[in-house]
Amino acid sequence: MDHDHSTRLNAASAMARAAALTQRAVRSAPPIRRGSMAARPWRGLARSLSEASLAALRRLRARRRRSDALPAQPAWQHAASRRRAALLVLVALSASGATALLAHGLPPHDSGWLRSTQIGLFGLLFAWVSAGFFTAMMGFWVLCRGDPHAMSAASVRDRPIGESARTAIIMPVCNEQVSAVVAGLRATCDSLAATGAARLFDVFVLSDTHDPAIRSAEVGAWARLRDEFASAIPIYYRWRRRRTKRKAGNVADFCRRWGRNYRYMIVLDADSVMSGDCLVQLVRLMEADPRIGILQTAPAACGLTTVHARSQQFASRVAGRLFTAGMQYWQLGESHYWGHNAIIRVEPFMRHCALAPLAGRGGLSGEILSHDFVEAALMRRAGYHVWLVHDLHGSYEQQPPNLLEELQRDRRWCQGNLQNARLIAEPGLHGVHRAMLLTGAFAYASAPLWLAFVLLGAGLWVFGSAPAFASLSDVPRELAALWLVTMLMLALPRLMGALAIVIRGEQPAYGGVAALARGTLLEGGLSVLQAPVRMIAHSLFVLAALTGLKLDWKSPPREAKDIGWRDAVRRFGLIGGAVAGVVGWGLLVQPQAILLLLPTGLPLMLAVPLTVLTSRATIGQLLLASRVLLTPEEQCVPPVLKFIQG
Repeated sequence: MDHDHSTRLNAASAMARAAALTQRAVRSAPPIRRGSMAARPWRGLARSLSEASLAALRRLRARRRRSDALPAQPAWQHAASRRRAALLVLVALSASGATALLAHGLPPHDSGWLRSTQIGLFGLLFAWVSAGFFTAMMGFWVLCRGDPHAMSAASVRDRPIGESARTAIIMPVCNEQVSAVVAGLRATCDSLAATGAARLFDVFVLSDTHDPAIRSAEVGAWARLRDEFASAIPIYYRWRRRRTKRKAGNVADFCRRWGRNYRYMIVLDADSVMSGDCLVQLVRLMEADPRIGILQTAPAACGLTTVHARSQQFASRVAGRLFTAGMQYWQLGESHYWGHNAIIRVEPFMRHCALAPLAGRGGLSGEILSHDFVEAALMRRAGYHVWLVHDLHGSYEQQPPNLLEELQRDRRWCQGNLQNARLIAEPGLHGVHRAMLLTGAFAYASAPLWLAFVLLGAGLWVFGSAPAFASLSDVPRELAALWLVTMLMLALPRLMGALAIVIRGEQPAYGGVAALARGTLLEGGLSVLQAPVRMIAHSLFVLAALTGLKLDWKSPPREAKDIGWRDAVRRFGLIGGAVAGVVGWGLLVQPQAILLLLPTGLPLMLAVPLTVLTSRATIGQLLLASRVLLTPEEQCVPPVLKFIQG
């Protein structure tokens, strides 16, 4: 009882301190200038489909009657249409050829429909793999040869900025580690102050924190930060009492209160850091073209030293950069928005991008979770362009420190992306954004499809009447060719990413060619071992989202980097043991099944030690000392990141 009473007194004291500090912060906030940000109700899938069909017929008739009166499109839109058509043809031809090879090479089976299901699943999944492969290959082309239609930061390097280009830097936070967030924000403000353009910017910390102790700490930290930069950059603090609609609601609340004071807003995450030059360049790019609604940077992952985080940081700089440039190649002015490290034109955002809840019950209804994809689609529907700028440096974010933290994040993303699929048919959305909503959902829905394909193939092999392959020499040439092509499509983006680095002469920043090769091999090996674990976890997340089942998948706090053996066993021990039993039993029943079972089964059996060892910062630091998985930010720390280390 004494302990409970003491706890309540401490909580009450923390709340009182937070309230007192908040009053100081409120007095320093700018006067509220109310603006409207009203959400339009969603039409619903069935209604949207019927209205879309009628609208398509009306547009077709109008074009036939007034084809010469159609407004001229910018050059990038014509290029984007040709490129996307080429992508669809490449994917269709690849998937059709692979499906035909599999149908010809698979042995006959007593159950024709099971065999047909396996072939159909493979065709769908191969199309998914090939789409990623061709995107990476075009990213390689862009990195090596450039793209005349792309948005480039170099085009406005010295463009002057008028005093009317007022910009708010907003950072929504909720129960974050205060010291880490303040260090990143201080680094950003320090770098911005050094540009000489800080007069154009105000900074807002938008808190949804509900833990009294954390709130007290964050308010005190931001009051000190405000005083530190009082002569250079105004830093304001806002705490919401009613935490509705999560981050999207927090941003909308800022827009309604102060959005009319600013032409632009730059949205940061709690782990975001951006250089002053990057921030100023974003404003210059927006000022150069009033038709741009959103500009998304390509944040570089950095900041953590665990094996898992350093592997993900390395992957984002080698293969990830290819995919980013490739997405820009297909999308151009109809691109992604990832919800942070991006600049937004405030007036059209307030007018067109408010989000209504989705009707119904269950995991795919209610408040929109993955709001960023939807906001990009709505901005484009309103007639504004959305660009991804892959060559703008100085934008950084952190990766999850371990696999459990990554999967916890993926669980939220999975539900949000599946939820967004309900909006595919909304009237007025552009085709490329409909495709983004679909592919965002399929990024997670593909996991249970891969699992079904693997289980179906193993089941047909173990229980079917088709002859098993006694050795690799017995495998039909068609199946061997398909296996080789699939492996190449998955591996080549990493190899081509490393090759692009060498061609551009950037290998010294990665420790040299040998260090780059070692890092690529290690990251690729870790990815192969983690892929089945992600497949199982994502399959469970999809099941939970579609059925409304509650799934307990809690990870350690953000600051806890080392995963204990007990935590790893609790998450993966059961599935690892079950897979070991299945593999052992399968070997007794059909020894040749090892060819199908081990590529997926072995990583699942090793999931516990893999999760524990890759969460170790000490091992990551040893790899860093050996110049393995070295990234440019580790080789030569940018000034804006040195502030954090200091």
